[in-house]
Amino acid sequence: MIGTFHERVETFGQSEVERDTIVIPITVLRYFTPVERIDPMYVQVRSPETVERTAARVQELLESRHRPGARFHVDTLTAILNAAKNISLILSLVLVLVSAITLVISGIGIMNIMLVTVTERTREIGVRLAVGASAKMILLQFLAEAMMISLSGGALGIAVGVAIPLSVGLFADIRIPISPVAIVVAFGVSCLVGLVFGILPANRAARLNPTEALRYE
Repeated sequence: MIGTFHERVETFGQSEVERDTIVIPITVLRYFTPVERIDPMYVQVRSPETVERTAARVQELLESRHRPGARFHVDTLTAILNAAKNISLILSLVLVLVSAITLVISGIGIMNIMLVTVTERTREIGVRLAVGASAKMILLQFLAEAMMISLSGGALGIAVGVAIPLSVGLFADIRIPISPVAIVVAFGVSCLVGLVFGILPANRAARLNPTEALRYE
């Protein structure tokens, strides 16, 4: 044995290297099978720029070393890679659209909750304004509450999102990478949603008239 494959995981049937695959020279293969045929043959290049040129050269060599009129098909993964890129792009756009719709719906929910909170706490806001609290303080208070609601939901979502890949490793020999950047971005987006959709309720609370707020029942 000279070495082992670098690929040690299953590739769902999309690779020529599997769990029970071994590589031996063709001179040794002749001792195990009387059929002198190679079908298929895989060729690996050093850089993507040489794929087409190498494919043409391989086909030329095959046709020159066999009987006249023999035809060989040399396929490359370029078309498959292009299709995979297009599919990945479409899936990314769909996920971005779904995420945007989800964020807007969540933001509207947070805004409605804060509007109801402002209405229920109108008398409290009037008392604070009457004892010297400024409109800016009321604005910052309700903005902070909206951001806390949004961050709490974001933290719960991140916890579930991180727990799922980690739990997969307990049942299968599969490691799903977790991006720290994605976690930071998720926290940032949660904070931004709370800030944007909390402006209207906070602004309404800050503009309440203390006299009318104190008389609110």
